[in-house]
Amino acid sequence: MVGWFTTQIVHTGRLPLFSFFVAFLFGFGFIRLSVRLIRARVRWWPGNVFAGKVHVHHMVFGVVFMAIGGVAELIVPLHSVPWRSGPAALFGLGLALVLDEFALILHLRDVYWSNEGRLSIDAVFVAAGLTALLLIGTSPVGVQSVDAYHNLPGSPGSVATLVLAGTVLFALASITLLKGKVWTGLFGVLVPLLLVVAAFRLARPDSPWARWRYRERPGKLAKARRREQRLRLPVIRAKIRIVDLLTGSHDEPTILLERHPAGGSGLAEPANVAAQANALDDVS
Repeated sequence: MVGWFTTQIVHTGRLPLFSFFVAFLFGFGFIRLSVRLIRARVRWWPGNVFAGKVHVHHMVFGVVFMAIGGVAELIVPLHSVPWRSGPAALFGLGLALVLDEFALILHLRDVYWSNEGRLSIDAVFVAAGLTALLLIGTSPVGVQSVDAYHNLPGSPGSVATLVLAGTVLFALASITLLKGKVWTGLFGVLVPLLLVVAAFRLARPDSPWARWRYRERPGKLAKARRREQRLRLPVIRAKIRIVDLLTGSHDEPTILLERHPAGGSGLAEPANVAAQANALDDVS
């Protein structure tokens, strides 16, 4: 294990990325444990942070950590790989706190425990998955290190091939995203075969591609809807059950454990509890 770590992580210059990844996973796990303890009204847990009557969301701390880690990463020389690992870890910790409340940023309201809040979990899983692929050496165009970019063949034919490959990948990724397959489009940048398969398969029935291309082709639209019901919906339901098991249910009323200004603690329910939405809309 030590030999693998030295060979695959340290010698390849991926130690900062590894530090980022570990801190990212730790940050997400810790904050999810924290919010679940708060939601369960565990008395010995500190609870939410308040500045007066303002609830300070943890994404605020995440932005601060990202700013400090990002600036520190720019200050440290590129050849100082071990020293860059610290700022990278701080940046990863901050990003975990921010993405855990990604849905709040998108909706500009507190949807943390509502169905819309599952979008934050999707964002975290995508970031973790892409980082893991980069960590094991996967790259968008098959280049294994930064130095390889400087040693690319300089002949016109080689350059034209590289530009053509990049253009094709971009076109396939665009088609995949327009077909409503966001996860496939993101991971396909690192695993191009996914883009080839997704670009030639049917679009999701509510995607922009289906609205543009299937409007005059009811047979194809009906087939896309049948495929959605038969294949995708069972997978989404299973995914929702697993996500809720790991991170807590996202379709129940929110109860915050607040600290009163005079000291002590008490329970305060929000004035409006987010109504249940269609859970499938959050992962489309």
